[in-house]
Amino acid sequence: MNSVRQRILGLVAMLMLALPVSAVEVEGVRLWRAPDHTRLVFDLSGPTEHKLFTLNGPHRVVVDVADTTLAAQLDALELENTPIERVRHGRQDKKDLRVVLDLKQQTRPRSFALRRHGDLPDRLVIDLYDEVENEEKTLQQVSRERDIVIAIDAGHGGEDPGALGPGGLREKDVVLAIARQLHKAIDGRRGFKAQLVRSGDYYVAHRERVNRGRQMRADLFVSIHADAFTRKDARGAGVYAVSTRGATSETARFLAQRENESDLIGGAGSLNLGDKDDTLAGVLLDLSMTATMNASLDIGASVLSQLGSITHLHKKRVEQANFAVLRSPDVPSILVETGFITNPQEARQLRDPAFQRRLAQKLSDGIVAHFTSRPPAGSWLAANSDRVDRRHTIASGDTLSGIAARYNVSVNDLKKINGIDTSVIRVGQTLTIPSG
Repeated sequence: MNSVRQRILGLVAMLMLALPVSAVEVEGVRLWRAPDHTRLVFDLSGPTEHKLFTLNGPHRVVVDVADTTLAAQLDALELENTPIERVRHGRQDKKDLRVVLDLKQQTRPRSFALRRHGDLPDRLVIDLYDEVENEEKTLQQVSRERDIVIAIDAGHGGEDPGALGPGGLREKDVVLAIARQLHKAIDGRRGFKAQLVRSGDYYVAHRERVNRGRQMRADLFVSIHADAFTRKDARGAGVYAVSTRGATSETARFLAQRENESDLIGGAGSLNLGDKDDTLAGVLLDLSMTATMNASLDIGASVLSQLGSITHLHKKRVEQANFAVLRSPDVPSILVETGFITNPQEARQLRDPAFQRRLAQKLSDGIVAHFTSRPPAGSWLAANSDRVDRRHTIASGDTLSGIAARYNVSVNDLKKINGIDTSVIRVGQTLTIPSG
């Protein structure tokens, strides 16, 4: 009886081995254009192997994906403003999928796989980097009376939507809209120059965001977010600076862990020696530099006081957490949580373009107020401090004596220039700050 059972089990095993293994399917294809590269993403039904090689005459990129079939449409891809002329596909060795990218120009390709993460499927990512010579400014090229440079980083983007709010509201869209408004507000101020780290819907790895801020010679790096929390009643804007000793609150720890995880979603998780820069070994030591961290906290406090005049604050002080995007050794950096997108009331605000503009203006006011009171040496603002009208918008908790101390002026001079007879001030009121 046992021998019959064993023979039956053996036949079943042989039949199972004889059955064809279902191939992996390409279920979706998306294309993202960034300023310096184009990203092509294949959504896969499961993990698989691939290899990539290039051909010349004409330029082509060829990708062979093992034991895979194509279930998605390639014809709908928008190839305009990309280096790709046409996308072709066919079978290779009867079971593999071959995708050929006919190029308009030579590129530097890079490919890697991303394993399933949360609601996102397995993915194959192909990045085509533009072949452009980099021009680095020398010290001689930098004007003696330079602009104060503000690097504005809109969080998430591309493959990584960030937090999701009611009605499909995506964090990456909200923060990009606010970043663009902040860019406009800061660029409109004499002596300031704003630059966007991410100007469109594409993903930038955390380390690359930090590097771009340093390459811009930024005086401040501002990362903008609208994150989520486990409770829908969590609310309020917040400002964060980096911490080397852990987070200052449970929310800060939660948000830092969530933001640092974005590289797994956005596609910075592959091993690539070219991604390691010379400063990495010194970053942890440089982070202990109190000057940079103290500057971050001071700027954060100025921004927080402005935010408090138009929206609820989650905490009335600058918090600290170990956000990867804030780990710049020599550029003061802050992360601004504009509100909780998972809170229905704040989600309605964050969706409103008028509120986005007001929020951006307050962020600008806080940044400008800090640098006006402490202009960097060699800047136009430092050379022309006596010609600049400094302004301060009253936030909750402000007092005349506190404002006077902050800008190093007397209370009497502050009252005189603003025509104030008493010590009564109101939230939202704008004061002119006399020259020191």
